[in-house]
Amino acid sequence: MSNAPDRLHLFRRLAVFRRLVPLRIVLIGATGSVLIALGAVGAAGVLNHDPLLAGSGLSWVRFGHGRDLATGLLYLGLGLLVWAWVRLGREVRIERVGTHGVLAAIGGWLLPLMFTPPLFSRDAYSYLAQGNLAAHGIDPYEMGPAALPGPLADNVSWVWQNTPAPYGPLFILVAKTVVMITGQNLILGVLLMRLVMVLGLVLMCWALPGLARHLGGRGDVALWLAAANPLMLVHLVGGPHNDLLMVGLLAAGVLVTLDRRHVLGIVLIMLAAAMKATAVIALPFMVWIWTARLHGSARSRFLRAASATLAVSLAVFTACTLVAGVDLGWISALQTSSLIVNWLSVPTAVAQIAHLVTGWFVSASLPGFLTVTRMLGFAAFAAVALWQWWKARRGGPEAVYHATITLFALALLSPATLPWYFSWPLALAAALKWPGSATVAAVCGSVWLLLVTFPSGDTALYSWFYLLGALGVSVLAAVSLVRPDPLRLSSRDRRAHPVGSPPSSG
Repeated sequence: MSNAPDRLHLFRRLAVFRRLVPLRIVLIGATGSVLIALGAVGAAGVLNHDPLLAGSGLSWVRFGHGRDLATGLLYLGLGLLVWAWVRLGREVRIERVGTHGVLAAIGGWLLPLMFTPPLFSRDAYSYLAQGNLAAHGIDPYEMGPAALPGPLADNVSWVWQNTPAPYGPLFILVAKTVVMITGQNLILGVLLMRLVMVLGLVLMCWALPGLARHLGGRGDVALWLAAANPLMLVHLVGGPHNDLLMVGLLAAGVLVTLDRRHVLGIVLIMLAAAMKATAVIALPFMVWIWTARLHGSARSRFLRAASATLAVSLAVFTACTLVAGVDLGWISALQTSSLIVNWLSVPTAVAQIAHLVTGWFVSASLPGFLTVTRMLGFAAFAAVALWQWWKARRGGPEAVYHATITLFALALLSPATLPWYFSWPLALAAALKWPGSATVAAVCGSVWLLLVTFPSGDTALYSWFYLLGALGVSVLAAVSLVRPDPLRLSSRDRRAHPVGSPPSSG
């Protein structure tokens, strides 16, 4: 009896813990991540010659029925992870789970993915090969990975073997440093590259609650929608992709800008642009935020803010370029992304449709259509960007909203679009106030984008029956967010509502 107060205190603390951490949901998602990691050994972007499995009794998982089994295991894990994410979303929306619970879920789901082969992409091998060029004094903006044969170059996709790096100097510095530490060891190189990129997820988890405070959203919803999103975890962490560090720096830079630390905000956003040029889109919008907080005439305020932004940006970018030991060749290398041809890009989709229809009447080549539609796409994006920038002239949180629209337009209208490009606007948009219908649409889009690439990195965008199935799964996930058990599979639901009886009004 003397221990009764202690036991009561313990029970109360356990009850609080259950409210803070949705343990069952975390475990479902973590189980999914473990299955993904196990399946990835045979089904993901594996090495051409794996020193761990070659000659071992487990090499069978990468061939024939073994690979099929690994693929099935990976997709089962994806299903569990998506299920856990949707269930977590329900709890967050009704405020049964808060920020701490979402962060616990992110940590539990993230850890197994840190140790997988590259998932749904082979870009990590390109990153290492580009870093290898820089480490050996070869300009990665002039030469492709094939210029330095060896294990690192051998695992790069054939498309990118002779393609210069289209990334900024900070990325080259990161890739070069990783290769200098791990050498020709591809496994350690991928793991260390992923660890560096995960810093972007950490920055995003730090920034999103603060952004939500400024933008009218909820911090827990923002974390769930962006940082816990399977698209973010599987593609950007599992990939890994340098977009992750870019969007993390971008989100952090926007937050500190809104918190009136304008110089630091510009520095962070420029570091993001030095990873990948996409982030530079946000800088003109930050000028309006700074302008609105200065004193004087409208013209003088704008000129002072724009001049200061330009000076800080040039200083940061120059420092990154000098430390990395490269030049401005990445600017011309940006056009290499046009080698990607898929219909996620609106201009590319229009070109493919026009080519198909024209082919019914006359013979025509697709490249000619692509040239025209991509030029029109660039013009359309420029018009959208200018219009959104002008609408943001009042500054404040409204400028971030218009920057988000511009990033979304960039993802759609780029010459080439890949599924994880939609993380660019999502990193900021998640902090906005989301109505229910928009949240459902975001879930549907996220799950579909997660599935439109095969685990090996090959595109699934032309496997029409597969895409139809992926769309069905995505719609089911979206509906499940607002209507638990839409297929009425729960035995409890069947007992409560026998077939033929109407559901209760509650």
